Amino acid sequence: MRNLTLAHKDCVPCRGDVPSLKGNALTEIHQQLAEPAKWNVVNEHHLVRAYKFPDFKSALAFVNQVGDLAEAQGHHPDILLGWGKVEITLWTHAVDGLTESDFILAAKIDQLT
Repeated sequence: MRNLTLAHKDCVPCRGDVPSLKGNALTEIHQQLAEPAKWNVVNEHHLVRAYKFPDFKSALAFVNQVGDLAEAQGHHPDILLGWGKVEITLWTHAVDGLTESDFILAAKIDQLT
């Protein structure tokens, strides 16, 4: 599994003392996700992925799993819930960009599906 390394790490609380990922470093860590094409890097600032479900109840159950995971990791995504769909947006607010923790959480979220 390509995401083994990221999925087995834990998110690290960011206090704004690390630079956000850019350029080659960002490309390299993005490629470590199991399905990098499904996670869109937007303006080198945030990650977005949409998930589809057969109904609202399934989508809500997934949101609750993501919420539990986010609480355990201390790293919280923006979550958009709709009938049969969930959109996850990740970035590290303290640095106003992407850090390794965003990719760790993305890899862990992918393991939920």
